[in-house]
Amino acid sequence: MLRVSERATVFPDSPIRKLVPYADQARALGRTVYPLNIGQPDIPTPRPFLDALKAYDRQVIAYGKSEGEQPYREALAKYYAGCDIEVSANDIVVTQGGSEAILFAFQVATEPGDEVLVFEPFYTNYNAFALMCDISLRPVRTLASTGFHLPPDEAIRAAIGPRTKAILVCTPNNPTGTVFTEDEMRRLGAIAKDLGLFLISDEVYREFCYEGVHTSVMHLKGLEDNAILVDSVSKRYSACGARIGCLVTRNRDARAAAVRLAMSRLCPASVEQEACLAMAQLGMDFFAPLRDEYRRRRDATYEGLMRIPGVTCLEPKGAFYIMAELPVEDCESFAKWLLTDYHHDNSTVMVAPGPGFYARGKYEEKGQGLNQVRLAYVLETPKLKAAMDILGRAVDAYMAANPS
Repeated sequence: MLRVSERATVFPDSPIRKLVPYADQARALGRTVYPLNIGQPDIPTPRPFLDALKAYDRQVIAYGKSEGEQPYREALAKYYAGCDIEVSANDIVVTQGGSEAILFAFQVATEPGDEVLVFEPFYTNYNAFALMCDISLRPVRTLASTGFHLPPDEAIRAAIGPRTKAILVCTPNNPTGTVFTEDEMRRLGAIAKDLGLFLISDEVYREFCYEGVHTSVMHLKGLEDNAILVDSVSKRYSACGARIGCLVTRNRDARAAAVRLAMSRLCPASVEQEACLAMAQLGMDFFAPLRDEYRRRRDATYEGLMRIPGVTCLEPKGAFYIMAELPVEDCESFAKWLLTDYHHDNSTVMVAPGPGFYARGKYEEKGQGLNQVRLAYVLETPKLKAAMDILGRAVDAYMAANPS
């Protein structure tokens, strides 16, 4: 009898997507579902990208370079220069989205059985990427009481073992919205350099810092061999479906290894690279009004949550997510109930349950995130206000039906 591999069947369900069938059923009943479960912006993708797709006129859509097309990598280097990050096109490997960049970074930094230190709560797909690479994520908890900022160096070093090969940080952070300070990034850099570890930095939300400035791993002096940056066009250009990202490192051996990995999947999408090249010409001024819009959306979501009795959360300083604690015992059940059993004026809300943003596998600690949800404030402000009103009513109704 044929059996599907355990490797595939033990993959964790995504908290972001696993409730989609229930949302589809609710919509089939004519209900409006506000999708706050996923970081899919509703802001239009820039016109230059779409125009370039329409203008693409080749007899043959041929394979491209495994590391990405030279003109696009040069445009990326120019973009990074605008972020005070000095790299060349030769430091950049174009990937199929930021997801592949993280996979490549894990594979470059680790052997099977190794560990990557990561700060909880974290982007849920890190769990899946670790399983794909046969490595473990070693979590270090960050707390709402300290703004989800880093714990003392002693706590970080205590979690590093003989098989730890890298530290993974996400700033601005998904799911907490925390922006790690220059001092925090320097601390991580010092630990990585001292212990001979790679420092992998997921900086997909770089443009969305609402206070202060963003510190990149590539800003850290003396860390040229340790630093790996992973990035994507998905969020800053509202082009999630383009699936174009990149891995950036000044470490020649790491970059060469990433290119070898890239050869195994031949090349990143060539048509989308050409469209992204057109979009890269927008310059840094493009992001200021975008940042202002997301700040308004953050404010509407945060203020709406603060009006719900029993809800606690922090005002995010970056990205476009809020990790909120609800006065319910099991947000997995609550999130499903929102879609299957609740609506107000024929509308409901879809959220991502908190447990999926904590470590699975070797270092899993049961029960983490059960009273948390992640909300993505990626809809227009009036819709977010309506969604927060519905969520507040839903919390009241759920608690009345499920008393402690």
